[in-house]
Amino acid sequence: MSIEYLGLSSINGPLVVLEGVKGAAYDEIVEMTVNGNEKRLGRIIEINNDKAVIQVFEGTDRMALRNTHTKLTGKPMEIGVSEAMFGRTFNGIGEPIDGLGSVEAEKTLDVNGKPLNPVTREYPRNYIRTGISAIDGLMTLIRGQKLPIFSGNGLPHDELAAQLVRQSSLGDSDNDDEKFAVVFAAMGVKHDVADFFQRTFAESGVSDHVITFINLANDPVVERLITPKVALTVAEYLAFEKGMHILVILTDMTSFAEAMREVSSSKGEIPSRKGFPGYLYSELATIYERAGIVEGVNGSVTQIPILTMPNDDITHPIPDLTGYITEGQIVLDRDLNGQSIYPPIAVLPSLSRLMKDGIGEGFTRADHQDVANQLFSSYSKVGDARALASVIGEDELSDTDKKYLVFGRAFEQMFIGQSVNDNRTIFDTLDIGWNLLGLMPRGELDRIDTKILDQYYKPTMLDANGDIVPATVED
Repeated sequence: MSIEYLGLSSINGPLVVLEGVKGAAYDEIVEMTVNGNEKRLGRIIEINNDKAVIQVFEGTDRMALRNTHTKLTGKPMEIGVSEAMFGRTFNGIGEPIDGLGSVEAEKTLDVNGKPLNPVTREYPRNYIRTGISAIDGLMTLIRGQKLPIFSGNGLPHDELAAQLVRQSSLGDSDNDDEKFAVVFAAMGVKHDVADFFQRTFAESGVSDHVITFINLANDPVVERLITPKVALTVAEYLAFEKGMHILVILTDMTSFAEAMREVSSSKGEIPSRKGFPGYLYSELATIYERAGIVEGVNGSVTQIPILTMPNDDITHPIPDLTGYITEGQIVLDRDLNGQSIYPPIAVLPSLSRLMKDGIGEGFTRADHQDVANQLFSSYSKVGDARALASVIGEDELSDTDKKYLVFGRAFEQMFIGQSVNDNRTIFDTLDIGWNLLGLMPRGELDRIDTKILDQYYKPTMLDANGDIVPATVED
């Protein structure tokens, strides 16, 4: 028997306090009726004796201390999941907003997910192809990995997110037995950005394998705290019960963290670093650790959380903790963006910690690791050559240093840079890498095995149009 409580004790932003509560539990969902007809959902986030603090998902507008009835449901936040969700758009708490009616659920699941025994986790092995050379070639995304993108205000992370949704696939093998899909969750986005995502997915024809969750900037703040959990619950169902490989893209985790700070402030909690609550790490870890592969199950959950670094500060708590929990990072660079290079991925501070085990013979191509190592090494020397040129002038550089400058410009334009619609195979990426390495004398390529050099290395040069062509004997 459920008890209905009349009235509230206090209202503070998105939080309300209910007194005289019996038998309430943390994280329990409550149903609230405002003015006798308007229904809202809330979640108990704190219990102190007979007082319960409740987050109201739809916000506390038009709520008063006397016009609200509250009923405890006795269960946590749940969402109905189904394969019929593909091609549909939902709000931050999983309610359809595309005007196509409700989805008939095959199952109802707790949004917090089920605890996963670490012993049952499998080590990620196979790669996911994004069609973006800088990612596929140098910081390869592996199935079951969590690989964040660190961006900044004004950088094209939305375009990159849309491109990842459009182009991502299970490598270059045509294995029809394995199903791939994307769960996309946007938090705190403006209307124009939300329209951009929906329009892009529809126009590119990928909607049939994408499930979209959108929490708008003017939606209640507390919805943002649920959105990634709802998205991941759907992803886990599809991966572990339907045997699909799911890529989850979460943008923007900064909005999630700031929503958490706002709610924490409303509760009167003592803040930690930069005003964020001390449990920011725990909350982020709870989300990120839901990526992975389970032993004996065919599916996988791979995560790409996207976050904007306030003032491009990589030491800010959100990127700092994200980088600590996840398995690498992809950093977007403002200088490259200023040169109209897309995607403006800063290669040197970026890495994928699981890359080494999902590339090479049997996965991508035997030369992949050597090419990646050499491109990293050569590009790091480009920075030294540019620093020296800024002091003594480009004309005074040695021939080798001049070659590094040429290589650096070509690498940024041709390898990192590509069009928004350019979907490269892993072989295209590696071949471009070899063409660029051909600009360097063979003696400078010290990170590649001699046998692989003999097989793939061919000297190249830039023609008058700036294209890479085979070098002539005289050159």
